[in-house]
Amino acid sequence: MKRIIFMCVLWLLSSCMVCAQSRMLKRETSKMYKSKIKEYKKTGWQLAGGSKTLEVALLEHYEKMKDSQNVELVGEVSQCKSLNVCKQTAYNNALVTYANLAGSTLKGRVVSDLNVDQSNTEGEFDKMYAAYERLVQQEVKGVLTESYAIYKEQGSMKQYKVFFLINEEKASAARIRALERAAKETEMAQKYARKIADFVREGFETESDE
Repeated sequence: MKRIIFMCVLWLLSSCMVCAQSRMLKRETSKMYKSKIKEYKKTGWQLAGGSKTLEVALLEHYEKMKDSQNVELVGEVSQCKSLNVCKQTAYNNALVTYANLAGSTLKGRVVSDLNVDQSNTEGEFDKMYAAYERLVQQEVKGVLTESYAIYKEQGSMKQYKVFFLINEEKASAARIRALERAAKETEMAQKYARKIADFVREGFETESDE
């Protein structure tokens, strides 16, 4: 009987902690949302396209971010003339950003964890990294989902930002496909394919300064 009571108390304490954490997260998300909206309006940002308001678009974005599989990726361009050109350039920049991060992450893991002397094969490894980054750009296109985009006027030019969400499970599969294609082009990717694939499967968070 005492054990049952003890387990009930533990369950109640655990439930209270979860509820408290949930309330805290909601408060912090609300504060972050209000701060971001205030910043956007103060600095002249407007929602690009669609019939939604900026407030609704941002709320929906935060709701999607509750899914732990979703990673935010931002593409931006500082000066462009039309929204269509801005959007395409920002999209391309987001792909490059993601591919560079994927390549840097892979290189860091290879250097730190793969017990191999790269001094005599540096050119081959560089070729592998370059091929991998190029192919990641191609493969990850299919897993980018636009969440919202904003722009602001700068005289005759515009500054533009587009916020994407990447499902990390799908992104991991895209990175593996890129590695498989890179293996056909480079000896290093073929030689260490199994070990490198473990590095490629690991998720990473994209970061962007506002």
